[in-house]
Amino acid sequence: MEGGYTTWMGQPVILRVVAGNLRVPLRGRLVSETNEVVRLRIADSWEVDIFKSMVLGVEHDNPVYVVN
Repeated sequence: MEGGYTTWMGQPVILRVVAGNLRVPLRGRLVSETNEVVRLRIADSWEVDIFKSMVLGVEHDNPVYVVN
């Protein structure tokens, strides 16, 4: 279903992703969506496509800034 992630586009998020027995959080910004995948920008020049069937959840990423 395209459009399920539109409210998250451009925002810092944590995707909860499952691959086999492995469950990992991926931090980045959602940049696009198709019927089967979402594209996550992990770094300024690095984007990955994640199958929607692998996404367990999405949550806002609240970065913590450390000031000395």
